[in-house]
Amino acid sequence: MSWFAAHILLYVKLKSHPQNRFPLWENIILIQAESEDEAFTKAEQRGHEEEGDEDGSFRWGGQPAQWVFAGVRKLTLCQDAEKRPRDGTEVSFTEMEVGSKEAIGKLLQGEPVSVKLMDKFKTFAS
Repeated sequence: MSWFAAHILLYVKLKSHPQNRFPLWENIILIQAESEDEAFTKAEQRGHEEEGDEDGSFRWGGQPAQWVFAGVRKLTLCQDAEKRPRDGTEVSFTEMEVGSKEAIGKLLQGEPVSVKLMDKFKTFAS
């Protein structure tokens, strides 16, 4: 069995108002599986389990909303994949590019900045 880090994307969908912005979360979870295909299947299942509206109580900006599973953005094999993750184990990474050193500082401070994702991972048909 190997360990994988699955990057699961969920977005907020308002129930009764049109949207021009879509808040998006990337949840990274650990999955233990025999193969990459099995890990992807488990990641998709977990993403679907995260969908919903918390029994009607979920709100975004005061509006009734729900979480929608968008898909698995990427799946990475963890460093030391045959061993149980421990303190200091790299479980995932994201390759990206920004336009300046100033943008790096903004990213570190959590300020808005344009980021180009450079990830090149196997895609899975859904």
